[in-house]
Amino acid sequence: MTDQQLVSLVLFNHSQHAFAQIVTRHTGAVYARAMSLMHTADGAAEVTQLTFAKAYERLAQFRGDNLGGWLSQIAAHTALTLLGQERHRRTVSIDDVHVAAADEPYSDEHEAAMQRMEQAIATLPATDQQLLRLHYYEQRRTADIASALGLSQSNVLVRLHRIRNHLRQLLQS
Repeated sequence: MTDQQLVSLVLFNHSQHAFAQIVTRHTGAVYARAMSLMHTADGAAEVTQLTFAKAYERLAQFRGDNLGGWLSQIAAHTALTLLGQERHRRTVSIDDVHVAAADEPYSDEHEAAMQRMEQAIATLPATDQQLLRLHYYEQRRTADIASALGLSQSNVLVRLHRIRNHLRQLLQS
């Protein structure tokens, strides 16, 4: 089905399934757009969720044939709004800023946390471990990772987000 057909089903039949297909089809691109502005996985995930909520509320206002572009605009506006709100909340005095020394002493807590992280990563499938290695240790660009693993760039971003969430859950339990 085309995006326009899905939009019509949502508007006229109130089809949740059709909207779910829209979300599935466009999540990667919306998340990538949000990530390009927010620079954090949590921020991009929040923008992505808000984007689809706003899109659902305003779907009757959609005019045209480029739903992806429309969703991208909503994501950009949402991200900029959140960044503006964050900027207003984060006024910090220069006296409050603490700069960590480069040669901090050894910490048992830090070492234990690193070991827990390594154990959690070891439980991941090999492709997820490889994705983390390429992104964090080798600091490869998303396009390079996508090419190396035979994935799309948006799929790489989504998988990294899901892996981080999974690791966070593992470490909190």
